Amino acid sequence: MNVYFPPAMLREIAELADRKKLSRSAIVEAAVASFLSPDGADRREAAFTRRLDRLSRQVQRMERDIGITAETLALFVRFWLTITPPLPPDAQAAAQTKGRERFEGFVEALGRRLQKGQSFLREIPDDIGGVASTDDTVESAKEG
Repeated sequence: MNVYFPPAMLREIAELADRKKLSRSAIVEAAVASFLSPDGADRREAAFTRRLDRLSRQVQRMERDIGITAETLALFVRFWLTITPPLPPDAQAAAQTKGRERFEGFVEALGRRLQKGQSFLREIPDDIGGVASTDDTVESAKEG
């Protein structure tokens, strides 16, 4: 087989052969073998595919967690607004003081859970199909 290479490429092949202490034929043979071998490109593609799959799963978990968080907050707000009567003006100062104390306790409990690596969202099973709807939960809380 006779192959033609442009003079500039021949110089590059010769320089590489001299640096690597290999024959020019060995350099050309390795280059052709590398070009014909799909392994390198396939490995890169497989690595990208695995990484994209992992990122997709992470995004799906984040979407699920954000959805659960939003639903939890909406349920709480609806429940709280439904069952909490307005306070008379003379009781508001005491209620605000008690509210601050309770909030500080909440923040401390949250900090302890986060330091231990605990997460409420991880405690919720992936399949929440058997859980009562938000409206049902609010209605049963009003009745109870």
